[in-house]
Amino acid sequence: MKPLLIKYVILTCMNIFQKIIYFFLQQQEKALSKKLHKHLKASSTNSTSKTVLSKGVTMTLTAETEKKKELVKLNVSDIIKACNNDSAKLLAFIESKGTKIVKLDNADKILSVINEEEGLVTSLEGFEGLYINIVTESGLSFKSKPMFIMRNGEIDPYYMAHQFYKWYSLYMGLPGFDFMSQKLFKITLNSDDAILSELSLDEMTGLKEAIARDSEATIFALELAKSKEGSKKVLDKIKNNGSANI
Repeated sequence: MKPLLIKYVILTCMNIFQKIIYFFLQQQEKALSKKLHKHLKASSTNSTSKTVLSKGVTMTLTAETEKKKELVKLNVSDIIKACNNDSAKLLAFIESKGTKIVKLDNADKILSVINEEEGLVTSLEGFEGLYINIVTESGLSFKSKPMFIMRNGEIDPYYMAHQFYKWYSLYMGLPGFDFMSQKLFKITLNSDDAILSELSLDEMTGLKEAIARDSEATIFALELAKSKEGSKKVLDKIKNNGSANI
């Protein structure tokens, strides 16, 4: 082979090798930039509030959220009173607003497969979404809509009040019910705080809202139960995220 041809082949191979190296370096840079942006993002916005980070100080603007929270509490109190805290009437109200009501035998066991409980099941994605859509005959999709899933039979009124409160908060557009926020909420219930260090600002904000919505519903149900005679069993059941049938 002629020297010039050999030189050309060597230079061509080096050029190709160099391009390959540059390609992987670019991919690595993109990955690092994405990770850096995730942890250095300065603000997070949801449907009713905004959280801003500035020089180590966190400021959350929640005027709209607080206004809706008060409205939710007032409206839920009025609706439950008008329905005499009757679970069947509350389910009918939920259905009238476009949320699917599903009654399943062994609903608790069916839902436990994907770490869900009876009552409000928020929108799910991936395998969980497909699973819920199949068992509730809601089509073949990897994303499900929010729905109410319960066993047939009597539903404890205080457990129903707890689930109704969460549903109405979702219906009114309060944040914390998106798939990722709810998923993180379920993870934190069964793990230590190590996961928190890996979360982005958006994820942390969403998790905070999910915890707040569950807490608000629990407090409402506990106050309702305390006003009635013989509610201790119900209090324990709600605190321990128990079954809807008591």
